[in-house]
Amino acid sequence: QLWVQYVSSTPATRLDVINLQEKLDQQLQQRQARETGICPVREELYSQCTDELIRQVTINCAERGLLLLRVRDEMRMSFAAYQTLYESSVAFGMRKALMTEQGKGEMESHIGQMEGGIKDLERQVQEWKLKCEAIEKREAERRESEAKKHKEEVAYLENYARQLKGQLEAYVTPAKKGAGAAAAMGGQPVMQAA
Repeated sequence: QLWVQYVSSTPATRLDVINLQEKLDQQLQQRQARETGICPVREELYSQCTDELIRQVTINCAERGLLLLRVRDEMRMSFAAYQTLYESSVAFGMRKALMTEQGKGEMESHIGQMEGGIKDLERQVQEWKLKCEAIEKREAERRESEAKKHKEEVAYLENYARQLKGQLEAYVTPAKKGAGAAAAMGGQPVMQAA
């Protein structure tokens, strides 16, 4: 047997629209369509309901029905475009998340290397500070030693100069006394044996 269903050409009444609404609500409950979010079951049922409403309007006014058909097709194309855009953005987000996860591991490794390098440089800074302090201490000791040596040498030379001065004065002073006495006597100065 072959069953053929024909579209009714009688105009829809107010009761037909109420029955259509009740049938839609019943089908939504039976097929457990989700109330929010993207739900293929709900989308299919609303699509069928829209087609039936367009059929009912077209019987009364063909031009209005054709216009509603164009609006429906445009809405379906827009919805398909948005769905494609959504899927592509989800895929892009997943790729970025994976890249970020991979980059995170590399970055953590790089941070570990940098921290190791920082510790090594801090250790080198400490070593150089200790070397610098040791050199400064040696130089201070050397300067102090040289200053002490210089002071001792100056003291020695001053003492030596005083001794020489004293000897020179002792040598020159008796000669002056002898020359003064000879002049007073009116004769030659008497040479004294040194």
